[in-house]
This record gives sequence, C-alpha cells and structure tokens, in this order.
Amino acid sequence: MQAAERIKLFRESVIREMTRMAMQYDAINLSQGFPDFDPPMELKEAAAKAIMDGNNQYSPTWGYPALRQKLAEVFTGRLGWPVDPMLNVTVTCGVTEAVNSAMLAMLNPGEEIIIIEPAHENFIPSAIFAGAKPVPVPLEAPEYHLDPERLNAAITPRTKAVLLNTPHNPTGRVFDAQEMAGFAEVVARHNLVVITDEIYDHILYDGRQHVSPGSLELLRDRTITISGLSKTFAITGWRLGFVIAPTHLSAAVRPVHDFLTVCAPTPLQVAAVTALNLPQAYYDGMTADYHRRRDMMMGILEEMNFTAPTPEGAYYVLADYSQAPFPEAAWDSTTFAKWMVKEIGIAVVPGTVFYSIPGYGERSVRFAFPKRFETLEAAGAKLKQMHKG
Repeated sequence: MQAAERIKLFRESVIREMTRMAMQYDAINLSQGFPDFDPPMELKEAAAKAIMDGNNQYSPTWGYPALRQKLAEVFTGRLGWPVDPMLNVTVTCGVTEAVNSAMLAMLNPGEEIIIIEPAHENFIPSAIFAGAKPVPVPLEAPEYHLDPERLNAAITPRTKAVLLNTPHNPTGRVFDAQEMAGFAEVVARHNLVVITDEIYDHILYDGRQHVSPGSLELLRDRTITISGLSKTFAITGWRLGFVIAPTHLSAAVRPVHDFLTVCAPTPLQVAAVTALNLPQAYYDGMTADYHRRRDMMMGILEEMNFTAPTPEGAYYVLADYSQAPFPEAAWDSTTFAKWMVKEIGIAVVPGTVFYSIPGYGERSVRFAFPKRFETLEAAGAKLKQMHKG
C-alpha cells in the first residue's frame, strides 16, 4: 500500500522540526516565527467573552460578518477599490490555508507557478498539492534585490501565477517602488495571477510603509491578496488569515476554502474584530518594540561575526555564519543548526530550507526575534559562550 506520489516530492517542515528539537533540548527557540509573549489583554478578554457569549458553532463559511466588514473597510483604503465584504473577503484558517486555497483555485495540473526564493517552506508543497510545478527565481544575497529580468526569463507558456511575499521572510526585505513597478510590468505583460503573502504588513522599520501589490494599477484585477492577524497581534495559535480578491478570483478561491476547512474558529473571529479596532497607539508601541528587538538581534550577531543585511520588515534575520570565530563555521547549514540547538541551546533554521535551488542558503541560518527582551538577552549570552567554547 503506497502513499500518493506527491508525498514523495516534499518533506515534513524543518522549521517545526527545529521547534520540536528546541523543546527536546530545552533550548531558546529562535527558529519558528512565533512570539513568546502574550497578545494584548483586550484580545484575550474578547476571546473569552466570545466563548461565554455562545459563539461556539460554525460561522458563515466566508467569515464572521463583522470581521469581514472591518477587513473590507481596511482593504478598501489599502487597495484603492471598493472591497465588498459579501464578495471579496474570505476568512481562512491562517495564511497557510489561504495560500493552499489560492493555488488549488488557480493552478491546473502541469501549470507553473513562480516562487521567489528564499521562500517559506510551505509554498512548494502548496504548489504540489495543486499538481503544479513550482519554478524558483532567486534573490541574490546580500541585497536580495527583486530582478524583473530574472523573473521574465523564468516565465514559460505554462506559467500561470507568481507568489510574492512582502515584507519578506526570511530576508527582511521590503521591496521598493522601483522593484514593484518592474515586477508589475512583467506580470501584466504575461497575463499572470499574483498570489501574495503579506502577513508581516505591520512589522516595518525605519519609517517604511507597506504597499500591497494588489494596489498597483497593473495588478489590481489579477492579485489575490493574502494576510492575517497572527503576527501583528501575537496570536499565531488562533489561525486567522484572510483572502481579499476581486470578485472573479474570490469566486474561485471560496469553494476551495469551503471544502478544506468550512470556517475559521468562530469565537476567535469574533475577538479579532477587537484586534482590528485597537488604537494607533498599539501599532506605534509594537513598532517601537520591534525596532528594539531588531537592534538587539543585529548587535548580538555582529558581535559574533555573523553577517546579514539589517531587516527592513518582518522579524527574521538570515545570517551568514561562515566568518564566525569557531571551527563549526565550516559546516553545512543543517549540521550547524542542529549543533546549535544541541550544544549551544539555541534553535535556528538552516538557510537551505528556504531554497529549492542547489547551492543556495549554505552557511546561513535564520534567526527569529519576536521574543521577549530577556529571551534575546539570554540568547546573546549563549552565543558568547559558544565563542568562548
């Protein structure tokens, strides 16, 4: 009795394996991208109240109406077209489900989707589930510039879509206006669908502003905009994502979502309305705290001779360790990451996890820094011990 052939084309998540190893070895978990601090008290109270008020059964498949209404208001302003909560908003079980639903909705077996690498390890399996071929286009370190000519060269008659993640995980890039204009021109010329992952849209540094690709005129009618609440509000376990799409694309995504998950968790959707109604002071405080975390993380890595560009958005650093002052710096990234969790007590993610292209990602590991300041300080102390050792 053999498993389906598609299962042989990808492996279990290495990121989540590193979290399991962190638990096994009682290590500081800087691998998987979840905060080790609680969401705002208002959200916890709203979730408890939603349960006690009886919001414990199925909600409408497309999402709790008040949440869809709020998202429609937010994204009407962001995308520049009138987002209808009845037609254009679908609440999903996290961004992962949203990406899977979008690919299953848009890709036929044998068609191709371009994936910008380094990329989250979920993207390739999503394409494989749809029977499509993922085609990698690399961003070159250390600038990780989005090159429209390289993108154009990867397009074939079978190319149907491209997946774009910005702010970018794991590099921390926020693609600038020139990069996005070149990207949009190539996409429109070849009549492609754009699927975005914008989960870090509120985690930005040095005054940067997030621009949704779907707000660009060339991309407005061809973009499935995906984001969620997990990172902004420190509720990764709530599994709340959403799809905002023009009606013709939304109509394709919705039946897939319907039969994959029926609906996202009802009481947490009810509580999410409270999250989206938090005042600007919440976002200002979050931004200030993430600047401090980023600066702490970069200071620790620079002291240890890890090299990496300073993140412009999101909460990761993809750091090269080849110049670090210890013999293990010659090891491949998987061996190095497993050594770190076992011997140093810090869990990170091997850089090769984010690439399907051979040779990319070696001698690099990803650090996630959405952690309490004392957690980052403890990680810094362990890294200094590594140097002494």
